[in-house]
Amino acid sequence: MRKRKKEDKKSTQDWLTTYSDMVTLLLCFFVLLFSFSEIDAQKFRTIMSSFQGGSGVLESGSAMDIPEKLEGDMNTNIDEEELEKLKDVIEEYAKSIGLKEEITLTIEERGLVIRFMDSVFFDSGKAEIKSESKQILHYMAELLNREEFKEKHIKVEGHTDSDPIIHSTTYPTNWELSSTRATNVLRYLVEDEGVNGDRISSSGYSYYRSVAPNDTKENKAKNRRVDIVILKSSYEKWEP
Repeated sequence: MRKRKKEDKKSTQDWLTTYSDMVTLLLCFFVLLFSFSEIDAQKFRTIMSSFQGGSGVLESGSAMDIPEKLEGDMNTNIDEEELEKLKDVIEEYAKSIGLKEEITLTIEERGLVIRFMDSVFFDSGKAEIKSESKQILHYMAELLNREEFKEKHIKVEGHTDSDPIIHSTTYPTNWELSSTRATNVLRYLVEDEGVNGDRISSSGYSYYRSVAPNDTKENKAKNRRVDIVILKSSYEKWEP
């Protein structure tokens, strides 16, 4: 009877050893697959986290530590340097034409956001680009078509304040106004300035992505804007 118990215990330990080896091999297999593909840091961390806190097949039942930065993130540093350079150039240009307050630039997680107050390009309640503002878009296109930036993907985003549109059959709501403004900027960059249409898209957000509360005249002015976003490489794959 004692001998039988010892045999059962040994059999159970052998089974656990085999199971642990199998799961460890599967883990190595998935890591190998990732090494052959283009590394997406966020995806890698998500996949690897599924192995954490499970059966504890690693030594002492510990899970793998997933680093915040992977080898595949090296392009992020290159992006940052390129966008910082572009930001400095455009800020100097905005200052030289007296629009430092109307054109603001920030580098965010998804890329460089070039923010134009609506008065830079449009008259109140309208979506036709003012003729005197086309020189600004011409300058922007020249920068975007430079060798170091010509592969960057671009988003043009239209935004309004929360005031409803009245007495207009052309733009019944802020949705139409914001999307038409963004589309007109896109069309000018593509059709008049030669920016490749494969790398640019437009969206209208009405007043739903405000940067300030719509509670004062000054804040509403901040929300009426067109953003041109130069995307980082890591965000380009999510664009249509």
